[in-house]
Amino acid sequence: MATETESVDLVGEEAVENVARTALFAAVVGAFAYVSFPNPLAPSLPVTLQVLGVFLAGIFLGPVWGGASMVLYLLAGVVGAPVFSGGSAGVGMLLGYTGGYLLSYPPAAFVIGAVVHGGLDLRDPQAASVGRLVAALLVGTVVIYACGTVGFAIVQNVGLVEAFALSALAFVPFEAFKIAAAVGIVRSDRIAAE
Repeated sequence: MATETESVDLVGEEAVENVARTALFAAVVGAFAYVSFPNPLAPSLPVTLQVLGVFLAGIFLGPVWGGASMVLYLLAGVVGAPVFSGGSAGVGMLLGYTGGYLLSYPPAAFVIGAVVHGGLDLRDPQAASVGRLVAALLVGTVVIYACGTVGFAIVQNVGLVEAFALSALAFVPFEAFKIAAAVGIVRSDRIAAE
């Protein structure tokens, strides 16, 4: 007895593409953790490109898959893949003074995707205006800084204002460059086409 399987799709092509893109963006954020340079405003705290990866995941994957990619990124780091800043890994990173920042990545990617795409449905991010892109990235940055500041305050046992001054303020100018880079990446194909 023969069974015809040509017309059976166990998993839809779109789902496979989304899972692959989710894994790709998780890997991109992990790779961006290795790209660091000195912060002249806080020499002991280097600047990495992880947040740029979070921005791009939200923009290109949308809220659901963008958030999922950041959950996958965190899970990879927790189980021992060296994907956190400087090649670090382990659950201790989520419990340390930068843990709030790391834990903010899934909700930040979700919010960015929701603003860029105007809801949960995935749309062409290049159709979003520059104003919408910038607004989404600013909201995502607020989510990252809010969670990171609270996490830092709890772990270091300091007030929120002091936590923000110590853990976030020196990075604000660099977030502006990351926002500009993310918008440039999204708009580059559109600019080239015009």
